[in-house]
Amino acid sequence: MNFEMVMQELEALGKERLKKMYVSNGAHEPLFGVATGQMKPIFRKTKINQPLAEQLYATGNYDAMYFAGIIADPKAMTEADFDRWIDAAYFYMLSDFVVAVTLAEADIAQEVADKWIASGEELRMSAGWSCYCWLLGNRPDGEFSEEKIAHMLEMVKNTIHDAPERAKYAMNNFIYTVGVSYLPLHDKAVETAKAVGPVEVKKDKKKSSFLLASERIQKAVDKGELGFKRKHVRC
Repeated sequence: MNFEMVMQELEALGKERLKKMYVSNGAHEPLFGVATGQMKPIFRKTKINQPLAEQLYATGNYDAMYFAGIIADPKAMTEADFDRWIDAAYFYMLSDFVVAVTLAEADIAQEVADKWIASGEELRMSAGWSCYCWLLGNRPDGEFSEEKIAHMLEMVKNTIHDAPERAKYAMNNFIYTVGVSYLPLHDKAVETAKAVGPVEVKKDKKKSSFLLASERIQKAVDKGELGFKRKHVRC
C-alpha cells in the first residue's frame, strides 16, 4: 500500500463530527476527522513501515500524522527523527498521543524525554512527561532507576503550579502513573499528590479546570488497579 492509497482511505473514513471535535481540541486543517479505531484495517495492509510513516507525518494532516505513529518503527528512529516529529507536533494530541507514544517504544525513550522535559517548551515538556507515563504503565518496574523517578516526583512537586498549561496535565498524570503503575514509589507518589493539591489549568475562553492526582490514585486503589501495566503502548 503506497502513500496515495493510504491518504485516499483516510479521506474516505473522515467524519465531519469528528473533524469538529478534533478542531475544538486544537487540530487545524488539513484533517479528515477519522476515528482512530477505524485505522486498524489500513494498518493490516501497511504493517510497520517507517518510510511510509515519514511521508505521512510530513503532510501536516492530523489524521495522516496519527496513522504515521501507528505504523512507525520506533527502534529505527534516531533522536534527530524524534526531534523533527516533536517540532511538527503543533498541539497536545500529536505531542502526547502520537510522538510520546512512539518514543515510548524506542530504546532511547528516557534520554530523549529527559531532554524535552528540561527544554522549558510547553509541548516538548508535555511529550516528555507523557512518555514517562506510557513507559511506567508498560515496562517492568526494574527498568527504571527508583532514585531518578523519586527525583522527578520532587521536580513535579516544586514546579507543576508554574509549568505551562499542557505540561501541567502531563505532570499531574505522571504523579498518578507513578502512584498506580510503579509500586516502589507508590507511597511517595501519594505524598506528592497530597502536597501538590489541586492543579489549576487555564483553558482558552473556558473556565479553568482543576486536576487532583490524589483522588485519581485513590480511585485506582479502590478498584484494585495497583501495579497495572499495559501489554502494548501503541494500539
